[in-house]
Amino acid sequence: MAIYRGPGGAGDANSDITINLITELTQEAEGYKDAAASSATAASASASAAAGSESLVESYKTAAEAAQTAAETAQTGAETAETNAGTSETNAATSATAASTSATSASTSATASANSATAAATSATNAATSETNAANSASAASTSASNAATSATASATSATAASTAQTAAETAQTAAETAQTGAETAQTAAETALASFNATYLGPLASDPTVDSNGDPVSTGDWYFNTTSNVTKIYNGSTWDQVALTAADFVSVTGDTMTGDLILNTTGALTLPVGTEAQRPSPVKGMFRFNDDSDAFEGYDGAAWGAVGGGNTAVVGWENQITVAEDYTMTSGNNMVSAGPITIDTGFTVTVPTGSRWVVV
Repeated sequence: MAIYRGPGGAGDANSDITINLITELTQEAEGYKDAAASSATAASASASAAAGSESLVESYKTAAEAAQTAAETAQTGAETAETNAGTSETNAATSATAASTSATSASTSATASANSATAAATSATNAATSETNAANSASAASTSASNAATSATASATSATAASTAQTAAETAQTAAETAQTGAETAQTAAETALASFNATYLGPLASDPTVDSNGDPVSTGDWYFNTTSNVTKIYNGSTWDQVALTAADFVSVTGDTMTGDLILNTTGALTLPVGTEAQRPSPVKGMFRFNDDSDAFEGYDGAAWGAVGGGNTAVVGWENQITVAEDYTMTSGNNMVSAGPITIDTGFTVTVPTGSRWVVV
């Protein structure tokens, strides 16, 4: 192998090629060194990004840091190779070999750095995914907490409603028991009343009974309905009396006939029908009324209406009015005597039937 003698020194083509090769290898090592430095920088950035991730990313962070260390070691080796290549001419071939080896190592380191960078990027992606998952988990946890709170509120409301329903049910049960007790009491009272009723009411019968429903003699207070006369009767201890009056027992207010004597035991007065002669009813013998034309009581004797005696209250003589202030018609077939003078007011007349006489004395 030729020895490098410095610039301008003697040499041959082989030595120039060797020097050029060393130079190229040195330059290539520099490139690998720069790539390794960039990879180390990227790995450091990736490691920094990965460091902020969740606990799951810590393992990826450790791997990135290991890759960074390997890249830095490769960079140091490349720098050492470069120094050895420029320091000694004697060791040029060795330096070239070392440089080649270093270049290979640098390439390997660069590849490892690239892989580390990829792993770091993957770690960063995983970290971001983990962060997103954590955020989603936090959101889901918040939603679950909200749902849990809503469920708790609904549960509390349901519990309150259940308690209220239970209280209402207990109240209803108490009311039902009270109602049942009242119903039983009412039933007992009804049964007692029915027994008492059956003990005295003998039912519908066609004639007055002498024994009750048990075959015992009737007693005071027993009663029954007489189906023959359609009246209710009650036993007074000796006879059966009618309890209520029927329509035949009443006098109609619009006109009726009574049998037997009518006795009015009073200090008052009896008011009789009052009307004019034109208002006289169809006559029946025995009718009695007050004549509003003659201002006197009159009766029908079976043939004609006539004055009823006792109508004049004067003791000394028969009194009559001096002034005629209303129309007056004498009873047909009768005569009339008046003490005069008599004045007939304007617009009024006194009618004397044919065959009758009115004498004013």
